[in-house]
Amino acid sequence: MQIDAPWLTDDASQAVCRMLTDAGHQVYFVGGCVRNALLGAPVSDLDVSTDARPEDVLTLADAAGLKAIPTGIDHGTVTVVADGKPFEITTFRRDVETDGRRAVVAFSTDMADDARRRDFTMNALYAAPDGTVLDPVGQGLDDLAARKVRFIDDADMRIKEDYLRILRFFRFHAWYGNTDAGIDAEALAACADNVEGIVTLSRERIGQEMVKLLSAPDPAPALASFAACGGLMQALPGAGAGALAPLVHLEQAIELAPDPMLRLAAIGGQDAADALRLSKAQTRQLAIYQDFTPPQVTAYRHGAQIGRGMLALQNAVAGQEIAPDAVVAVEAAAGQVMPVTAQDFMPKLQGAALGAALADAEDRWIASGFTLTKDQLIG
Repeated sequence: MQIDAPWLTDDASQAVCRMLTDAGHQVYFVGGCVRNALLGAPVSDLDVSTDARPEDVLTLADAAGLKAIPTGIDHGTVTVVADGKPFEITTFRRDVETDGRRAVVAFSTDMADDARRRDFTMNALYAAPDGTVLDPVGQGLDDLAARKVRFIDDADMRIKEDYLRILRFFRFHAWYGNTDAGIDAEALAACADNVEGIVTLSRERIGQEMVKLLSAPDPAPALASFAACGGLMQALPGAGAGALAPLVHLEQAIELAPDPMLRLAAIGGQDAADALRLSKAQTRQLAIYQDFTPPQVTAYRHGAQIGRGMLALQNAVAGQEIAPDAVVAVEAAAGQVMPVTAQDFMPKLQGAALGAALADAEDRWIASGFTLTKDQLIG
């Protein structure tokens, strides 16, 4: 099998490959870029695997006139930049020791060693510079075709190497799994057996995976399985299987762009921002949804998209259908412009008094359904 993707055949990719092959080294693209190319999905990160040691990669890049950054040199990773495009080049590795959070690795010259330490069979696919796809594990291509997310070799062992793989399993199932075919039973059992290991992970790592899972086109089925095995409660205390009902209703209400913060608000958990170490921007957006402001007010203050999300959220929590005129009202509210400004109260009012008058006028205008006129608000 071969792939023929623009990112593979462009000058930058081929220059990076020649840098290594001209020196007699093996070089393969690996992981997500290969998986997504085979699925016809967008590719963002380009990961390269080689038998060249990291210090050799640095030397070869310099000789080829390419910028090289030792981003993770202790673990075998060097970032090489060609035509402004970053390539994460990592030496073949094998695990020497793991503790559920991090691994001690040794470099290898064997691709099979490198493949066996990866998490899922669909992520252990390699592509040569000419696009030829290699499947060292022997199950990756079949599992990818079937959209089956399967751990490499023993699921329990893979999870104990890094408990984050529990969250990654459900995230990958949400993005790439065949929901109709169901979830891999062996993997689900192994996740359930090791679910308490999630609490040993940093909240940042948990949060990053949860946001990625919640960004999937339809995360509800995977989240239901995650909750059923006890993982959701460990990752997000206070959110169990019962918390998913509003999420399911939310996704069926009106057409919405995938919004992880909206979905997180539907699941619940007032301490989610801290529990998942969300960014400041994510925390602000989550707080908007958690405030439960009337949807029209939300749309006026934050735009139509967030207003529609608030409308869907409030109806989902209440278990109610959304009236078509409610959607129209929310979208209309997003385009409203306050009919009075500070100038209309000056010079009679200044400072704090001016601010209070403006706030009062806006409150009355919103309460009227945006119908009060300028004269009515000033008078």
